[in-house]
Amino acid sequence: MASISTAPLLTELVSLWHAHRIELLFVGGLLLLAFRFSSFTKHKKIPKISQESSDSKSQVAIATQPQVANSRPKLAGPKRFTGSRQGKTQSPAVAIDLVVFYFSLGGSTAKLAEDLVAAIDLEATPLIRKPVLHNLVEIDFDELFISPPKPPQNARQYYLLLLPTYNIDTELNLFIDSLAETHNDFRIDTGPLRELAGYSVFGFGDKEQWPTEAEGYCSQATEVDRWMARLTGKKRAFPVGMADVKTGAKSALNEWMEGVLDGIRNIADGKGLGEGVEGSGDAVESDEEEEDDVIAEADLASIKPVSLKKRSKAKTPAIDLEDIRGPSDDQTEIDFTTTTIKPSAPKEMVPENSPTYTALTKQGYTIVGSHSGVKLCRWTKSALRGRGSCYKFSFYGIKSHQCMETTPSLSCSNKCVFCWRHGTNPVSTTWRWTVDPADLIFQGVKANHYKKIKAMRGVPGVRAERFAEGMRIRHCALSLVGEPIFYPHINELLGMLHSERISTFLVCNAQHPDQLAALTHVTQLYVSIDASNKEALKKIDRPLHRDYWERFLRCMDILREKRNMQRTVFRLTLVKGFNIDEEAEGYADLVERARPGLVEVKGVTYCGTSTSAAAGLTMQNVPFYEEVCAFVEALNRALERRGLGYGIAAEHAHSCCILLAEKERFYKEDGWHTLIDYEKFFDNLESGKEFGPEDYVGPPTPEWALWGKGGFDPRDERVDRKGRKKEGLVTVGGGNVVSF
Repeated sequence: MASISTAPLLTELVSLWHAHRIELLFVGGLLLLAFRFSSFTKHKKIPKISQESSDSKSQVAIATQPQVANSRPKLAGPKRFTGSRQGKTQSPAVAIDLVVFYFSLGGSTAKLAEDLVAAIDLEATPLIRKPVLHNLVEIDFDELFISPPKPPQNARQYYLLLLPTYNIDTELNLFIDSLAETHNDFRIDTGPLRELAGYSVFGFGDKEQWPTEAEGYCSQATEVDRWMARLTGKKRAFPVGMADVKTGAKSALNEWMEGVLDGIRNIADGKGLGEGVEGSGDAVESDEEEEDDVIAEADLASIKPVSLKKRSKAKTPAIDLEDIRGPSDDQTEIDFTTTTIKPSAPKEMVPENSPTYTALTKQGYTIVGSHSGVKLCRWTKSALRGRGSCYKFSFYGIKSHQCMETTPSLSCSNKCVFCWRHGTNPVSTTWRWTVDPADLIFQGVKANHYKKIKAMRGVPGVRAERFAEGMRIRHCALSLVGEPIFYPHINELLGMLHSERISTFLVCNAQHPDQLAALTHVTQLYVSIDASNKEALKKIDRPLHRDYWERFLRCMDILREKRNMQRTVFRLTLVKGFNIDEEAEGYADLVERARPGLVEVKGVTYCGTSTSAAAGLTMQNVPFYEEVCAFVEALNRALERRGLGYGIAAEHAHSCCILLAEKERFYKEDGWHTLIDYEKFFDNLESGKEFGPEDYVGPPTPEWALWGKGGFDPRDERVDRKGRKKEGLVTVGGGNVVSF
């Protein structure tokens, strides 16, 4: 009933609203403005607080004011904020992928690293997943330290590095240099490892030889720690650990690891690196590394004069700022255009008391001076006993028992997967050692080669006439180990060999174009071509230079420039699973670019060591001779399609080696002429006139060495490993079956 009685009233109100809504809205607006003005006037009447009042009184007065919204008095002076400091927000828990790196020459650090990984209790720390162990010699630096793979969602990586300290150049020096180069390379993010959860470094040293860190104790570990701090954005999660290798290294490592694991658990639980406790790795509190602590040598030319505060001497491979300071102790302007930088004193490449020296001599090398070596080739021993010479005899007429295998540089700039010397010879991209004079090397390698020949005198089966010939070196293969053209005085050494009419067969790895361009005459110049494209070359040769492909291609162009003054050779080492499949066309492109006079194709030899297996090489990667033959035939067809005029000239089935040659230069009416007239070579060289490979082409290639014949000298005798005569049928080039 009530709702019915009110209906006329509501209808009347609605009608009134529609008739006078404009007037009503206007009046309402005026009333609202009046109310706001009245409120503002009341606030103005609040008395001001005396400026003579103390801060404490002001705070009390403010506290007693009614806390009404929009009615707080406006105080003179700066704003003041009250309330408690909020702590760090805890991040969600994450899984940790622990990645452990180690370096080891003698194997002790490798064993400690393996034991350390095996001892980690994954059940006690469920958020740590199964650790991964890496030997620094075998890693792809770019993939792990420049562009590391992203872990799965809700997971982060933690790097742990176990590093010994050596007083010789090893691949650890190369690793440190790569860290520095990565940080200073303008093309790369200066902190590519910022996404890591953290890192820790442990060093092993010898306090007996280097009592303090300043004198070298664990210096390489601390050096790595400094660069890792830069690359990770200061993610040091635990202080650098150190242990004396002669007094309880394992117990010290285990004790240090307990602290590391505790820190990893905090990270995994979302607590981060710590709250700023000294050594915790907090970016503000921990061991501040300023960017101008270290200036790389390569950067000095581009740095403008700057003011520098005095700093302690840094144990890094870079220039120490104290060495370039002026007379002022506190502040000085440095002009890098006039200041002479004091270079660090060069050291021996292979000191006698170094593990490298021990490893190489154990393998049969004799170290000459501080960076050269000589070794008796197995084919030299075989030829002395009438059991066959190497492929160079079949192809070029070199008598293996008169050939000396040596190198003036044991260091190399590649880490090829098929190398026999993994981890035993030094590696580097630049020469930074003492330089022995050429005459010392020349006399030293000759004397030691003759000693090795004399040692064969009492070996059963050595032929007297070949022993007598072996005591006169006629050929020198500069291909033992390392990179011969790396030696700064290589041309002087070549001149000494040529002065005694010793032929020179020099092999380089296409990574030193400047040295290759400056090389003088050699009897035959080899360039190792282990891949036909950039990706494959990185995979198989594992070059140290970042611009390895550009260097490689430049060497191809230099080889083409030298083709009219040198006998140039491509040496292709075939490694099954690495550089054989579908690469004939790519190799043909390189041949077309460089136009070598000769192309040697050889199947890889597996040395059977654990280091080879660790580098990814097994017997499964060794191609059968039939596979090498098939590849050569495919390559030859690719060259024919390009109209380059090559042909398959000779083979040496026992070395799994086949030779292709330019027909224009080495094929005549009576057949192939791949042999060398060594006397003509020296006559031309001594005349001082310009000459080329056509001027010392030798007699015809022997019938037994030609393609399809096998390449074994019928005057020698094939034997097995126990010295028993080998007889039987062998499938050789072109599918021919021959009897030996």
